[in-house]
Amino acid sequence: MRQVRHEVDELLADVATYGEGCPQVLGEAIRHILLAPGKRLRPMLVLMASDACGSRSNASLASACAVEMIHTYSLIHDDLPAMDDDELRRGLPTVHVAYGEANAILAGDALLAQAFEVIAGCDAPAEQIVWCLQELTEAAGPCQLVGGQVDDLQAENSVGNVEQL
Repeated sequence: MRQVRHEVDELLADVATYGEGCPQVLGEAIRHILLAPGKRLRPMLVLMASDACGSRSNASLASACAVEMIHTYSLIHDDLPAMDDDELRRGLPTVHVAYGEANAILAGDALLAQAFEVIAGCDAPAEQIVWCLQELTEAAGPCQLVGGQVDDLQAENSVGNVEQL
């Protein structure tokens, strides 16, 4: 598992290399959290499932990166003052603490967009790319990831009962 985690870390470092077209502060904010030490459970599961099926490919690697990027985007937004207002993530100051709230929002947005870019640009048949993009879009959308955040916010502001738990 350590080898798979190392592989994921290397892939993310490659993906998080931004050139002249990207504002420096945005690239720094993204790398601050994306490359911070973490368990990398989600991308490791993608790669381990791919290995178990005997189908490890560039598309598997792109999918693993995209899943971690979407997860990281959700963490950045979850840490914002309007949400959980956390000050530490993965042992480091959260992105909004280190780079400001506006840059944190933009870093999260950029990671979400870049996750789809990574999938769209991978070396796989077009049908597989479209399927993967559809699955990720649905998972990150209003009825799943974003909707879950809404549920979380509403639960914080309600008294709940045993049936709701």
